[in-house]
Amino acid sequence: MKKTHIILLVLIAAAIVVLISYTGDLTTYETIASAKQKEGKFVNLIAKLDKQQPLEYDAVKNPNYLSFTAVDTLGNSIKVVYHNNKPTDMEKSDRLVLKGRVQGDHFECKDILLKCPSKYKDDPKATQNRLQAESK
Repeated sequence: MKKTHIILLVLIAAAIVVLISYTGDLTTYETIASAKQKEGKFVNLIAKLDKQQPLEYDAVKNPNYLSFTAVDTLGNSIKVVYHNNKPTDMEKSDRLVLKGRVQGDHFECKDILLKCPSKYKDDPKATQNRLQAESK
């Protein structure tokens, strides 16, 4: 075998090893039911804040403790515990991306990403006024 063939095979093997190592870092979004089946493993949940249930946060008593109930699109719910400051405007968010692990009966959250409501939703009255102004 030529040296170039050996070098090429080593490079291909190295590329395969690198690709395999990155597959462990790929994240998928889970439902609450599937996250409960993967208890203890790091997962990403997409859910909504259950506004029917109380949100427990006291900035004076413990600013690094937030507890609330999250509901996924299938209607499953879970208690979420977050040991950090409450994200601003969390109640106004359409969806939450919760990163963490299921620990027993609750979701131990490490990070919360907010999906804010669209600022560009059409207001029917504003659309009607704009159309009237354009037609003149």
